[in-house]
Amino acid sequence: MTTMTDASVREFKMPDVGEGLTEAEILKWYVQPGDTVTDGQVVCEVETAKAAVELPIPYDGVVSELRFPEGTTVDVGTAIIAVRVAGGAPAPVPVQAEAAPAAPEAPAAAASASASAPASAEEAKPAARQPVLVGYGVSTSATKRRPRKGPEVTVPAPAQPELNGHAPAADSPRPLAKPPVRKLAKDLGVDLTAVTPSGPDGIITREDVHAAATPAAVTAPAPVAATPAAPAPVASYDGVRETRIPVKGVRKATAAAMVGSAFTAPHVTEFVTVDVTRTMKLVEELKQDKEMQGRRVNPLLLIAKALLVAIKRNPDINASWDEANQEIVVKHYVNLGIAAATPRGLIVPNIKDAQDKTLPQLADSLGELVATAREGKTSPSAMQGGTVTITNVGVFGVDTGTPILNPGESAILAIGAIKLQPWVHKGKIKPRQVTTLALSFDHRLVDGELGSKVLADVAAILEQPKRLITWA
Repeated sequence: MTTMTDASVREFKMPDVGEGLTEAEILKWYVQPGDTVTDGQVVCEVETAKAAVELPIPYDGVVSELRFPEGTTVDVGTAIIAVRVAGGAPAPVPVQAEAAPAAPEAPAAAASASASAPASAEEAKPAARQPVLVGYGVSTSATKRRPRKGPEVTVPAPAQPELNGHAPAADSPRPLAKPPVRKLAKDLGVDLTAVTPSGPDGIITREDVHAAATPAAVTAPAPVAATPAAPAPVASYDGVRETRIPVKGVRKATAAAMVGSAFTAPHVTEFVTVDVTRTMKLVEELKQDKEMQGRRVNPLLLIAKALLVAIKRNPDINASWDEANQEIVVKHYVNLGIAAATPRGLIVPNIKDAQDKTLPQLADSLGELVATAREGKTSPSAMQGGTVTITNVGVFGVDTGTPILNPGESAILAIGAIKLQPWVHKGKIKPRQVTTLALSFDHRLVDGELGSKVLADVAAILEQPKRLITWA
């Protein structure tokens, strides 16, 4: 049985982001008992009702126990991992991992050891550190990232292998990179220890990861056309007639929010079909513009800009309903939401103060928002405070829809598929790029006239995109 008298054991608790969340599900553990961890190292990934985030450990030590297996939903404030923080040698793996009969004694021993030195564990905590979710917290220390640790760091890296099957050298410092960048490196098969950082304080950026992945992509052999595995029989389901899927996390929160929105705000939806041929030509021209090189340029960018101009011309639509005070709250800023379908469900992150952004800046914000959402790393704060939303159902080949308002917002614009259709242009029937827009709005604060003006303005801009200049 492992003794704990030669080192103090610290418990890391499920953090609270301070936004009313009460629980989170442990999706994946990145460490195991016996692994060495360092301050700031990500030890697990959890999913709240709003997003999936990675949790860093706030101290150095050796993992002595994982309190919950993957797939467990844990209340905020509950200890999820125990770490031995004193002494230089890694703690031995608890006996229960090797001998089944000893398993009942291990939890009791761990509890006894934890209770034997509570004072020393508390005294060892730095005053300015509190365990919080990535990117959120109440640390009283400076926000500047701590410098990369030098050669004096001799704590060995975790026992689990790195990307590409290569383990980092024992005396190598942990590469500095944000969680989305680590996920990108994992997806591209890039070993972060071999990447040359270009960011401030030695931080590895997305560009660094892409640069490291490019040579491998060029030299990689073309996939061999192997005989595909025989697909499973369609609709057989091994005789099972029903499958039950637990609704939790993001999907559960989204379902509750949509029900609340649909049965609280009186929805009205209006439609307009518009010739966007000139907008599509402008998209192609912008792709060749030097100012837009390397940026995400697509119809969504110009539609977003068109909606922002329409809101500027009709500011009363950018509002919310205060039920408690029976007031309409007009917002003088636009936090533009973009609905994104992810493996964990629908999320709506938003671009803060989108009304102040130039077209290149808006393109940068859209690119970052989409990339982060696809990686499943959208932060809870990125989904708070939205005012109006765009949902692009056209990417699925759908002509249009009747979107439900994001809770607390006044309007949502749905973009249908852009298709080549016969259209009367200058008195003749010609093939033109055409789409259908749908605007849903809260009829408590947006009447038919206001909603119609906003939708008509968006359509007019997309038909004649030069209005982005004359109306802005």
